[in-house]
Parts: sequence; C-alpha cells; structure tokens
Amino acid sequence: MPDDAKTWEARAAAHSFYGFTDLPSIRDRGTVVVTHGEGPYVFDTNGRNYLDANSGLWNMVAGFDHKGLAEAAKAQYDRFPGYHAFFGRMSDQTVMLSEKLIEVSPFERGKVFYTNSGSEANDTLVKMLWFLNRAEGNPQRTKILTRKNAYHGVTVVSSSMTGKPYNEVFGLPLPGFLHLTCPHYWREGQAGETEADFTARMARELEDTIAREGADTIAAFVAEPVMGAGGVIPPSEGYFQAIQPILRRHGIPLISDEVICGFGRTGQVWGCDTYGFRPDAIISSKALTAGYFPMGAVILGPTLADRLQNAVEAIEEFPHGFTASGHPVGCAISLKAIEVILNEGLLDNVRALTPRFEAGLARLAENPNIGEWRGRGLMGALEAVKDKDTKTPFDSHLSVSERIANTCTDHGLICRPLGQSIVLCPPFIMTEGQMDEMFEKLETALNQVFAEVA
Repeated sequence: MPDDAKTWEARAAAHSFYGFTDLPSIRDRGTVVVTHGEGPYVFDTNGRNYLDANSGLWNMVAGFDHKGLAEAAKAQYDRFPGYHAFFGRMSDQTVMLSEKLIEVSPFERGKVFYTNSGSEANDTLVKMLWFLNRAEGNPQRTKILTRKNAYHGVTVVSSSMTGKPYNEVFGLPLPGFLHLTCPHYWREGQAGETEADFTARMARELEDTIAREGADTIAAFVAEPVMGAGGVIPPSEGYFQAIQPILRRHGIPLISDEVICGFGRTGQVWGCDTYGFRPDAIISSKALTAGYFPMGAVILGPTLADRLQNAVEAIEEFPHGFTASGHPVGCAISLKAIEVILNEGLLDNVRALTPRFEAGLARLAENPNIGEWRGRGLMGALEAVKDKDTKTPFDSHLSVSERIANTCTDHGLICRPLGQSIVLCPPFIMTEGQMDEMFEKLETALNQVFAEVA
C-alpha cells in the first residue's frame, strides 16, 4: 500500500523512531501528527486544535506563527543563507548576536561559543573546562558535579551530567560525573527538618563531597536555576546563596544551565537573576531563538573567557566546533527573538500572568490527589499522589501522569508528564482567557483520571 493511502498515524509508526515517547500510548492512541500552529495552538492532520501548554518543548515562547520571527528568517535566507564560524570567518549576524548576548547577560564582558542545541552547549562547556585545566597543568581536574533529577542533555557527556535513572540503559554516567541530592525540600526533606535546615544540609553535602573527592579534581558545578525536566523543581530557599561561597572558596566554577530558564521563563531574563547568584558561565538554548531555529550557546563570563583565551593561544586554536555553529539565519532569528522577548512585551506578559498562573496551580492543588504545586514564573508542576498526607505516590504501573496527559490531549490540551507530575510551561504570549482554558481542561482531565485510579 502506498504511503499516501495510509493514515498519518500509520505512516509515522512505519518509518519514525521515537525518542522520549511512551510506546504503550503510541500503540493505543497513535501519533498526533501536527501540520501548523496559530498563536499558542497547534493543529493536527485531522483538523483538531490543541492549546500547547508545553510551548512545543519549552521553546516556542512566541507562539507558532510569529510574523516578525518568520520575516527575520526569510530576510536572512535571502541575504546569506548559511555559513560556519571556522578558520577566522563568521557572519555579521554572529558577531552582532555575541555582542547582544554579552550585553543582556549578567557579565560586564565575556565571550560566546555557538552550538546547535543545549545538549551540545553543555558538552562543549565540559570540553572547554577539560582543555583549560590540562593547559593550566591540572589534568586531574575533570570531575563535574550536578544534582539528581537534573537534566542537561542527551549527548554522552551531557547525559552523564543528567541525574536521571533512565540513562543507566546506556551504561551512563561516565566516571567522574557526580550527582548530589536534588534540592527539592517537599520530597527530599527529612522528618522535622525545616527548609532552612534542608538548605544547610545540601551545603554540607557539597562541602563533604568536595572534601572526599578533592577540590583539585573538580572542574565545575553545573545547575539549572529551576530543574525543568526533573519536574519543575525550584531550589529550596537560600540554596544558591549557601552553595556559591563554598564553590568560590574551593575555586570551582558555578555554571548556570539556562536552557529552559533563560530569556524570561522564570520572570527575569535569567534564572540566576531570579535566584540572586552570579555564575561563571551560562548555557543557553530554546528561547534563545524562540524555537524558530536549533541553536545553543556557551556564554562565558570574564574569568573563564580570559583563562580559556590564554589556554587557546598557547596552542593557537581551540580544536572544537560544529558545521552550523553561529549559523547566520539562526543568529538573525535569535537577535529578533531577544528583541521580541525583552522589548515587545513578552517578558512583561510573563510577569503579568504569573499571579494568575500560580493561583490556578494552587487551586488545582486542593485536589486530594495532588500533593504539591510548585513553580516560578511561567513554569509549574502538579505532583500526583495516592495519599496526600504521607506523600505516597501512585503505583508506577498505573502510569497516572501519562494518563492525565493523554486525557488532556483528548480535551484539546497539550501538557507534559514527568515522573508523577504534570508540567505546564505555556508560551509567553498567553492571554488570561487562554490560561483559564488551560486550567479548565486540565482540571477536567485530573478529575476524570483520579476517579479511575484513586
């Protein structure tokens, strides 16, 4: 049978290999094949529309048909459709974007290196640190500290940084990637432990880990301001203020992975601004281009930029890069995306909608099967529990969060299951009416699923 005689769902199943997809759901329900979008909505091949409360994959913050971003891409394709950033050549758009990124960063000066994704940016950062430490006579300084439940990407190195148990199927993490306790007070706090006590314990764990491993073996501590793919987990109160002095005392760089948090998701330009800490470098992607082009960036603050520059000059090059690093179209889109977010009202809208968003999460958390709501800015999560008082989760075989997400899809809402949580990260262009629609559809799905499993 020719492909055009099959359903879109059958064609997808026949020739596409799925990543991060619940295969039982695909077998039961088929693939949703989308064709286009309007504002925060996407449309499938059957003509159904869905309010995408996941912003694509955290990234389509300006919606799916932003005219200015599309025009910026078209204009650059007409003018200069592609180039690299090797051999002392790069596009003018690349130069301008690097200037802009340092301008809007927390750094008074620095340097930018481009990749095609956040995963590659984290991978690149580790190679930079390994290169730098070897050049400075510290080849043993290779270990990377992250946290359990953290997500930093899917390359071999960034998967090793990611503190998720599913990476065990690949034989990861690699040696030297160490995962500290997730700073989730609600789940990880001990009986009778205050939030301040919990934060102090996280700081002691870091200090003890450095003492055990040796500060001179640790290349960096890498942290998301809010853990995104861990289930939208904000840090405990005072967390970064507790850990940063420890890292500075031991000469260990603090890297802020802002792939999700960066460019407005938490209500400030950077998540490190939201939580009041100054990193040594920033990892950026996703909202960097508002999802209109695959791009990532390593934004180095002055100290790391100077050290790396000195190390590179000693051998006359940094032997690393990607064919599409600093792609002129991606850079042109990014310049426009930054303008749209910062100067055309998107960041203002995040701040305006945050109280309504938080109120909606808090209302749904009154459900006896929601143990906690959490979030910051326009990123939030509801954690399903079998017993609210004991925080006991549902049995894993019930696939509660997956059922809730699938039921939401049936009602025209896209949200994301993560563990036993349902995650919402709506586009920055949402209206109050669309936010109300999002919560109404989610509430319907929650009531339906909990009636079946509770």
